[in-house]
Amino acid sequence: HDCQAAGRRTVLVITGKGAGGEGVLRAAVPKWLNQGACRRMIRAFSFAAPKDGGEGALYVMLKRLK
Repeated sequence: HDCQAAGRRTVLVITGKGAGGEGVLRAAVPKWLNQGACRRMIRAFSFAAPKDGGEGALYVMLKRLK
């Protein structure tokens, strides 16, 4: 909410990869982003580029406030 209110369009969320690539946050964060209030604020999300954390991080693109 704070990032959207500040006018930010993209946020980097670091989840980590977890042991053997089976991290709890890595699996849970995309589910959370697709639920309720979060979903209304988000345009899209995807894994980050390798320089930003790769599959251990997500780019979250936010919608503009009206």
